[in-house]
Amino acid sequence: MNINERIENKLLNRIEISFSWRHEGKTTPSRKDIMDLVRTLEPGSNPDWIVVKECSTRFGQALTTGMAYIYSSLEAMAVEPSYIHKRHEQFRTSSPQKEESSEGGDE
Repeated sequence: MNINERIENKLLNRIEISFSWRHEGKTTPSRKDIMDLVRTLEPGSNPDWIVVKECSTRFGQALTTGMAYIYSSLEAMAVEPSYIHKRHEQFRTSSPQKEESSEGGDE
């Protein structure tokens, strides 16, 4: 995977990575494959806070391009629309609803 551009967006508390991935002789990478590779490119990033956007593969070419966002916190991910959260929920280790319900303490 090649990183075409890496931007630290301090206003939205995320890192924006524009990538291209040549996958000669292999199948088109899945969203999970891309998320795993992005996590290795940014050491210390939480896999639950990675969002893959604008992922496309050219017909007849073994080239996939796209954009991935790595957020600094769950609160920073609130800027993403609900359909994006739903699309990535199968890749999360825990859902945001479970985390919210477990908080609150002994009040």
